[in-house]
Amino acid sequence: MRVNKYEPHILVLPEDDANRQLARGFLLDPGLLTQKIQVLEEVGGWREVLNRFNIDHARGMDRFNQRYMILLIDFDDTPTRLNEAKASIPDHLTERVFVLGARTDPEALRQAKLGSYETIGLAMAQDCREDTNTIWDHDLLRHNAGEIERLREHVRPFLFRAID
Repeated sequence: MRVNKYEPHILVLPEDDANRQLARGFLLDPGLLTQKIQVLEEVGGWREVLNRFNIDHARGMDRFNQRYMILLIDFDDTPTRLNEAKASIPDHLTERVFVLGARTDPEALRQAKLGSYETIGLAMAQDCREDTNTIWDHDLLRHNAGEIERLREHVRPFLFRAID
């Protein structure tokens, strides 16, 4: 599904197929307004995510000021990865770009018995919708806390509807 670029929306740019599957799982949340989020094709590598963001998407964010981006990457157990990624984002876009991912890689999440990629992605969405940290507090995801807090503040109001 394509988003309406004139209304608040999110584009998700995944590094690889595993990250794309996590994002697809996120889309399964029953409270998610699916017309407000679009998962793009994976691009192959965290540096390529940053490259493609700057080449293909930064200009679009300038044109559509209600667009938000999630760069979904593997942190490869590299503590400086978030700072490296953020350094490549133009200053005027940093409030609308979020860098998220597993501390190592998504396969480690499955090996930690958190379920399939889709199940993990669904749990991530539920935590975002309910303002909880059940999955996000896992050791392999905890490093995302600052980005998740910013994400909730900016996108939760338009991304989820109340469910009974």
